[in-house]
Amino acid sequence: MKLGILGGSFNPVHLGHLFLADKVICALNLDRVVFVPAFRSPFKLSEGIEDNADDRLDMLAAAVAGDSRFAIDDCEIRREGVSYTVDTIQDIIARYLPDGKPALIIGDDLALDFPKWHESERILHLADIVIARRIESKGYDYPHTLIDNEVINISSQTVRRKIDEGSDWRSLVPSAAAAIIEDRQLYGLKSSFYSVCSRAALRRIEAAVQEALSTERFLHSRNTALLASDMCRRFGLDPMAGYLAGITHDLAKELDNKQIIKLIKNSALEISPLEKDKPNLMHGKAAAILLEERFCIHNKDVLDAVAFHTSGSESMKALAKIIYIADKTESSRNIDPALRKMCMEADLDTIFFAVLEKTVGKLRARKLDLSEDTILLLNKIQSKE
Repeated sequence: MKLGILGGSFNPVHLGHLFLADKVICALNLDRVVFVPAFRSPFKLSEGIEDNADDRLDMLAAAVAGDSRFAIDDCEIRREGVSYTVDTIQDIIARYLPDGKPALIIGDDLALDFPKWHESERILHLADIVIARRIESKGYDYPHTLIDNEVINISSQTVRRKIDEGSDWRSLVPSAAAAIIEDRQLYGLKSSFYSVCSRAALRRIEAAVQEALSTERFLHSRNTALLASDMCRRFGLDPMAGYLAGITHDLAKELDNKQIIKLIKNSALEISPLEKDKPNLMHGKAAAILLEERFCIHNKDVLDAVAFHTSGSESMKALAKIIYIADKTESSRNIDPALRKMCMEADLDTIFFAVLEKTVGKLRARKLDLSEDTILLLNKIQSKE
């Protein structure tokens, strides 16, 4: 196996790290690059990164998940203290048994001082030095390979500074690593909303939804999630709750009738005569059951929003109304422009009543029966008029 070694603080890992590893693999025809996060970087002694070693490892693992060209080795973290590169190279050679010398990847911002590194001559004996451009310095009096890579103007320090400033940082970091930063509120990040689940859990749930649905149905679910999230921000609710309910509202849509009936019966929910005749009307309730049982989501507002999105309910709260609206008005739907404009401007109940009226009107025009839940909801609304 032809191996590369890329060390650093990875505090946090960013897209520049992955770009560089990919570039070196392609340029030198390597089989794998091993990321080696430092316990305490000798080049950044003031950062105090030893305090967040587990977070940095988790972010790296999330960033390279699914890509067998990348490995992570925590030897320096386990060793603790400041590690010498020569010791790390010897350790990795002994355990990975690479074909020939491994490629030690360093940036040109560090390359000028390489001869001053601890046992630099020994490093040259053990590894091939591969220098990547960062500041475009030149002139190295030792054997090396220079990678002709584009200079990506990203650094971990920039990411941390942008988080501190409250400016855009997510575009600089792999999305899975960004989810960890948000979940754990790393680097002083503050969240203004309570979240019903972690970002990492949401990513797993969304992947399961995509696996369960056709592409067309999944895109509808994601459009619903996006609109629901936007509406939650507008009306002062948790945007993640809106996104979670929106992305999962059709989770059971493509189950067959027997599977839906089994889920409902096992949960001890009653089945109306209409639902018995048309089990797919219960796909919202079935999705809520899956969301709770399979993904351990117990937030009642989210579960109710998913369960009620088809027929509505007289007990609907704000989030359930938002999901009902988003399901029927998301951007891929062909709806009346006046109704879409109302959705952008009116208060929540006005939008909900308008969408409900339009939906019921279509069902009646097609001479389809209304569910008990829809009838009870309409009766409640009419009693207030």
